[in-house]
Amino acid sequence: MEATGPVDVVVAGGGPTGLMLAAELRLHGVRTVVLERDPEPTGHSRAQGLHVRSTEVMDQRGLLDRFLALGRQFRVGGFFAGLGPAWPEDLDTAHSYVLAIPQAETERLLAEHATRLGAEIRRGRALAGLSQDEHGVTAELADGTRLRCRYLVGCDGGRSTVRKRLGTPFPGEPSRVDTLLGDVALTASPEELAAVTAEVRRTHVRYGAMPLGEGRYRVIVPAGGVSEDRATPPGLDELRERLREVGGTDFGAHDPRWISRFGDATRQAERYRTGRVLLAGDAAHIHPPTGGQGLNLGIQDAFNLGWKLAAEVNGWAPGTLLDSYHAERHPVGAAVLENTRAQTELMNPGPGPRALRGLLAELMEFEEVNRHLIEKITAIAVRYDLGGGHPLTGRRLRDVRLGRGRLYELTRTGRGLLLDQTGRLSARGWSDRVDHVVDTSPELDGLAVPAALLRPDGHVAWAGGDQGELADALTRWFGEPSAG
Repeated sequence: MEATGPVDVVVAGGGPTGLMLAAELRLHGVRTVVLERDPEPTGHSRAQGLHVRSTEVMDQRGLLDRFLALGRQFRVGGFFAGLGPAWPEDLDTAHSYVLAIPQAETERLLAEHATRLGAEIRRGRALAGLSQDEHGVTAELADGTRLRCRYLVGCDGGRSTVRKRLGTPFPGEPSRVDTLLGDVALTASPEELAAVTAEVRRTHVRYGAMPLGEGRYRVIVPAGGVSEDRATPPGLDELRERLREVGGTDFGAHDPRWISRFGDATRQAERYRTGRVLLAGDAAHIHPPTGGQGLNLGIQDAFNLGWKLAAEVNGWAPGTLLDSYHAERHPVGAAVLENTRAQTELMNPGPGPRALRGLLAELMEFEEVNRHLIEKITAIAVRYDLGGGHPLTGRRLRDVRLGRGRLYELTRTGRGLLLDQTGRLSARGWSDRVDHVVDTSPELDGLAVPAALLRPDGHVAWAGGDQGELADALTRWFGEPSAG
């Protein structure tokens, strides 16, 4: 049933980014409506997994068990441009693996989560336009209806209607090489697949067939050229033809569930906020899928934005809090664009890129180099520029063991958290926004952290032991203290 009362936030787009954002908003009681163009879930899964930081996000919100039940954990090399000798040891996380799970399952689990929290998902409702004034935004739907809200967030993909209607510049580079991707059945034996793939990947890294189970495979092969018509998907004949041209066989490909084409275009919105309208996920940035970062980047955008937008709606946000979304996530998006550009160059079949691949493969034998690149891909190296102070400030804190459980078990509500090992500090005045937990952890002792103030997204806003510094940090991130 559609809400008849006023709406605080309209989220355009019901993919992983939009659904994660809707759930985060509902944790704080924000009246949220998701508008999704497709009348039913497509069941297609372009993305196939969650990287470490996204897995941590699911744990922070109590969702991880549901994901683990449907996914498979992998600790293998090759996530940076297909290079890397092995999964690095001693990553700074309690979840040192890649969780293989189809995007369709991720969307289903996030939709269930958002709905449980009270978000309304309206399917078959495409956004056609929007207008805004100082008091709110009017969303114009394709069926001619209008929906008034206080804020609107475009999570509607790389061809974002929201971004286009805003007129937000989307600079970058167009696609230079295209790749075909499909979920199909194959008649070839595993031995033939392995032998042909090993030979072809000597020169064409964007080639292979990954088993999905039940005789089906995720097939990838370079396309014959760059398509000018992105709206028309390729067919089975084109996929089979390219497999034969590149590898000498089409492996008996048949019974396609879906076939798609992707390019290596890299573009990023100049600004993630225009008044009361914001952008997240592919609406804010597009890049090649090398390293499997796109879905994860969008989920993490939503995790950063949700609590800040909720604070604005609920009236306690400090003046610059909502703008910190762009300030923090735009550089992260730019860094992903850069590393996917680098990976794409390394995967080109020419002699120069092949020479660079050989050199980088040698360098990645060094554990420090391998770990550095995997930390980029998995997003655990992200540090927001929150000013000076403790080395942990701006970083997310891993799930440390406490005397009475785990850190991430304390973050389910989406509130701020003061983790106090001293027992001498106070968050009085902010108790409606911040939980104060007195507990100890040998892991925090090893990091020289008497106490840490965590934002709702798990990043450290302050670390130390001084009450005056803590009060400044609380005011900066959680607004003025309550009179009571």
